[in-house]
Amino acid sequence: MHKLRGLYAITPECADGARLLADVEAALAGGCRLVQFRDKDGAMAERVARARALRALTRRFAARLLINDDLALAVLIDADGVHLGAEDGNLVAARAILGPNKVLGASCYADFAAAQTAAAAGVDYVAFGAVYPSPTKPSAARASLDLFRQAGTLNAARCAIGGITLDNAPPLIAAGADLLAVITDLFSAPDIAARAAAYQRLFEEATP
Repeated sequence: MHKLRGLYAITPECADGARLLADVEAALAGGCRLVQFRDKDGAMAERVARARALRALTRRFAARLLINDDLALAVLIDADGVHLGAEDGNLVAARAILGPNKVLGASCYADFAAAQTAAAAGVDYVAFGAVYPSPTKPSAARASLDLFRQAGTLNAARCAIGGITLDNAPPLIAAGADLLAVITDLFSAPDIAARAAAYQRLFEEATP
């Protein structure tokens, strides 16, 4: 599988489906090539419609679309993969269902043992967070930079999530983060495409 590296755009809760698509398109235009559709509260019919629209949009940009916490929806729309939290499904079963060529990611919070278990189950990336105080999950446990260094021993990419901004992102990349999962600092930016491009430059300027 192509190495996972760069900005990982996580969609915000959004009542306006057309705006959501326009905002994701702007992120893709700025160079983002990995998008996660995250919708905890929408009606199923609306979630399916939005996921299908995002699937078509990401294909136009040769980008990948993952579905948050819903393996069935990922399979239904032929997404590029799924992201699962600790309570959202068995990783070994998810890998068997997805097959070897889809992306499987797992939330490991601030728990290296969970990351070891996830890597053994065949995930493509382990996500640690919140790395900084997060407006999306203000009560989340904090994940240290040392986790990213420690996880360099695992056969999985390392994803950072939680409160990430352009200003506080460089130490994460320096510590070994391959992916920066961003919601607010990306989609609340006055120019989403420019913000996405700026995140991508952080990776280009860093030594892999």
